[in-house]
Amino acid sequence: MTDSDFGPKIDPALAQQILDFVYHPQYQAVKPKGIHRALGLPQDDYPLVRKTVKRLVLEGKLAYATNHLVLTPQAITGDLKLTRGTFRQAAAGFGFVRPQPTGKLVAAEDIFIPAPATGSAMEGDTVAVRVRGSRRGGKEGEVVEIVARARRQFAGTYGVEQKQSVVWLDGVPNAAPVMVGDVRGLPVEQGDKVVVELVKFPDQNSVGEAVIMEVLGSSKNPAVDTLAVMRQFGLQEEFPAEVIAQARAQADAFVEGDIPDDRRDLTQVVTLTIDPYDARDFDDAISLSKNEKGNWELMVHIADVSHFVPIGSLLDEEAKQRATSVYLPDRVIPMLPELISNHLASLQPNKVRLTKTVLMEMTDKGTVVHQEVFNSAIHNDQRLNYEQVDMYLQSPEDWRERLTPEVFQLVRDMHTLAMVLRRNRNEDGALELHLPEVKIDLDKTGKVKGARLVENTESHQVIEEFMLAANQAVAMWLDDLEIPFLRRAHAPPERRRLQKLNDFVRDLGIKCESLESRFEIQKVIERVRGKPTEYAVNYAILKSMSKAVYQPEMEMHYALQFDHYCHFTSPIRRYPDLQVHRTVDRLVRQQKPVGDPLPVLITLGQHCSDKEQNAEFAEREVIKIKILHFLKKKIGESLPGVISGVTPEGFYVRGTKFPAEGFVSVKSLPDDRYRFERQGQVLEGFRRGNRFRLGDSVTTAIGEVDLARRSLLLTLVTNHTSAAAEGPPAKAGSKASGGKQASHPRGKSKSHKIGTKKKSASKRPKRK
Repeated sequence: MTDSDFGPKIDPALAQQILDFVYHPQYQAVKPKGIHRALGLPQDDYPLVRKTVKRLVLEGKLAYATNHLVLTPQAITGDLKLTRGTFRQAAAGFGFVRPQPTGKLVAAEDIFIPAPATGSAMEGDTVAVRVRGSRRGGKEGEVVEIVARARRQFAGTYGVEQKQSVVWLDGVPNAAPVMVGDVRGLPVEQGDKVVVELVKFPDQNSVGEAVIMEVLGSSKNPAVDTLAVMRQFGLQEEFPAEVIAQARAQADAFVEGDIPDDRRDLTQVVTLTIDPYDARDFDDAISLSKNEKGNWELMVHIADVSHFVPIGSLLDEEAKQRATSVYLPDRVIPMLPELISNHLASLQPNKVRLTKTVLMEMTDKGTVVHQEVFNSAIHNDQRLNYEQVDMYLQSPEDWRERLTPEVFQLVRDMHTLAMVLRRNRNEDGALELHLPEVKIDLDKTGKVKGARLVENTESHQVIEEFMLAANQAVAMWLDDLEIPFLRRAHAPPERRRLQKLNDFVRDLGIKCESLESRFEIQKVIERVRGKPTEYAVNYAILKSMSKAVYQPEMEMHYALQFDHYCHFTSPIRRYPDLQVHRTVDRLVRQQKPVGDPLPVLITLGQHCSDKEQNAEFAEREVIKIKILHFLKKKIGESLPGVISGVTPEGFYVRGTKFPAEGFVSVKSLPDDRYRFERQGQVLEGFRRGNRFRLGDSVTTAIGEVDLARRSLLLTLVTNHTSAAAEGPPAKAGSKASGGKQASHPRGKSKSHKIGTKKKSASKRPKRK
């Protein structure tokens, strides 16, 4: 049957909107006119909606009931609980399906899919789910149909098992590899990284089948592993030629120093930027002075990316699809072509650039008494990096001759005001975890030559406070005007998670009241600061929190303790910021409509949240692989560290001199009868008294590096904490030590800061 059998072609996007609406769990049967009204479409589009519904009925995707009410075909046959949505895969094999929000129907609760009920669904697939009640509460379902595949190509590792060519797929929680058939003629060897296209997706009953599309190269090559991760997470480095052409046209039309009449000329106001020394994009700058009332006037200038990215253009669509820049250790995959991100919208020193400025008048105590947002043009007088500002703060007089008097005073004033704002946030109950990010240093070939932890110094905190203030000011302004926008929300943690956290903290002997109080969480963070248990406790707090997301629905940011908050300060690298800029621009120019339709914002928010998480996972994965490559050359060498997690199967050790985390299997420990004690997080031997507790200081040896499974196995050398308390312990490798090694499935990566995106040193850290 062809398209002509069903009449004229229809708009696929409109068809999808209608299907999402009708398949939504909260849908109540209405006629086509009701669908048209709920979708908020223009009046003239009703005939098109009616024709599209008719076409979908003819295709069997929808059905008519009495009085021309529109239903799903399953509803007609009695299966009323079939829902469509996006499948999200968990590492343990189970998953969740998120129903698509559309029309007047708000986002519905995610549907839990047990591992045996996922079928062949993979991350991002659009699926149909049969919903049933769950004994645990909430909704549970079974995947009954794959409506659309999110992707068919995957990266993996080639190997041979029982004389059959197979590929283990990266990032797919499936123990069995997929079959790839005859590979004769392909330049592929055992352990090579490849890209395959699945022709049969694996499920619980059968293995998958695939065809090798590309041989990336040896998994021993660090550059190849970066490419494999990019394929695994669907990261596209090159921009389409048409997108580059549009960026080039914007560059050709731009005349530096030509300031439009509708912008405030701030080029005479002293302005500076503070960024990492190796930053590639500069999208925010600061001005600060005192006015005649004695109040501070803080101006946060943000690159006006929206001026160079027309709504609906190919440039815009590409940026929306990417949704975020991705910062890998050896490259940046930008959201926008570099003609814009590193030129037109980059606030480079001694250049005039177009900006959006947030002006906040504050008292000496940090109270905002006036705020406004407007289009502007600035001249960046000075570029400083974080290291320089830290040195300035340690010894200001050493910098008096190196900076102009205006910039010298500006840096001092910025620090003064920022520390006031920081103290205010802390007193209000804002939560900040101490989980320094890992920064790896690469040589010219892309190989790791070292790694270190990046601390959140006062220079970072100065910029962080001003970015938070600007983001909050914009969100409060839009909320006061009741204009819908894409906010950055962080829901309060679930009560059961906080109760579990309470048990964990008390088991470690840390005194605290109920952690349902944010101030008690603050106290716990302070009590473990600088102690061996600091990382484990901070990480446990992080895991108890909800994820920060983009959404239009009104909700506070729990970690920041802000009722109004959005992302506005990084439009070069985050699409939600660009979306908010456009809302602000329409408001400043008194254009209507000012806000975006709610269904558009809901869908866009979910898309951007997913892309942000995808980028974070990719960044962590590349860092993990790079570190494993480095450690593979150091088998047998010692790795001092702290026990960061304890399980019945063994414990995790986080290196103190080198920031790697590995697993010590209970099978490799000195011979004993071990039992895991939840209270105190202890693995205790009851025959010989060996004891391994969360926070213990240990020395381990690098035992095994498994690049294919991306895991690090360690063996115990000495438990220094036990030795100090109880005398010399048994040494690994002695007769009492089994010396065996066992893999463990955890391999979890480290997060950074509650409700915020972790950043590498090539971008601005901790700008929420």
